[in-house]
Amino acid sequence: MAGSEKGKTLLLTGGTGFIGRFLVPALLADGWSVVVLSRQAPEAVAALLGSSVKSISHLEQWVSDKGPDACINLAGEGVLDRRWSAQRKQLLRRSRIDLTRDLVSWLNHFSSPAKVFLSGSAVGFYGVERGSEPLSESVPAGDDFAAQLCKGWEGEARKINNETRLCLLRTGVVLHSQNGALARMLPPFRLGLGGMVGSGKQVMPWIHIEDMVRGIVYLLNSDARGPFNFVAPQSLSNREFTRTLGSVLHRPVVFTMPAPVLRFLLGEGAVLLLEGQNPVPAGLEKANFCFNHPELDSALTNLLS
Repeated sequence: MAGSEKGKTLLLTGGTGFIGRFLVPALLADGWSVVVLSRQAPEAVAALLGSSVKSISHLEQWVSDKGPDACINLAGEGVLDRRWSAQRKQLLRRSRIDLTRDLVSWLNHFSSPAKVFLSGSAVGFYGVERGSEPLSESVPAGDDFAAQLCKGWEGEARKINNETRLCLLRTGVVLHSQNGALARMLPPFRLGLGGMVGSGKQVMPWIHIEDMVRGIVYLLNSDARGPFNFVAPQSLSNREFTRTLGSVLHRPVVFTMPAPVLRFLLGEGAVLLLEGQNPVPAGLEKANFCFNHPELDSALTNLLS
């Protein structure tokens, strides 16, 4: 496998983010020399990811005439970290579309192209108008802001050199007890104050952080290409998700976050939580990837025990 060959170098954007912090140890264990593109100081990156990881703050700091053997692009501001104003939407575009455009342009200028480019995306690509319809990777993009954001993001990634194998990572809700959406849900649920969002009928696509990392490394070392839905095989509504979480925590689930309240708090972005979509991991299953945590009950038990 490529990552097992001595001296293989990988450039990672978003390495200090939620997924990146768990991915880096797996890449190092797989034999890669990892260089992280980060706005943080090298000392801060080393403190977070370890001294064996190199870091650069600008692509111009790349010292070799030869480009990386592989690149994983996970950079991007949090979609629901703040209310969607016109300024916030522009920041989301810059952190995804513009950054990916610059990264691909830089990768393409090397005479020896990278062997593989894995670029982030999200299941928001499909839009929120399709309800509970199962969505494979062949389904076209939706029309709402998040969908068009993902479409533009992927469009820039697709401009990579034809000799470079491209995988697009359409990610659902990544579960970890101390990071991401689950970490924000746990305090009220542990107090018995948790509950479903809106009608609770909307599908909530999820994946265990372990399978997220394993899937990325699997694609890195495979011959697969194209878009991949990074979601678990089990499809659950928000109502089912919250009931399962309450059961694992041995807490009642009786409260509801009303849709008008969520719209007041998040504005336009609330649609991502109130509507959702139902992507299925057809691409990963076709590539013969095996999930360690395909069902929510056992996934949450693993994370919270």
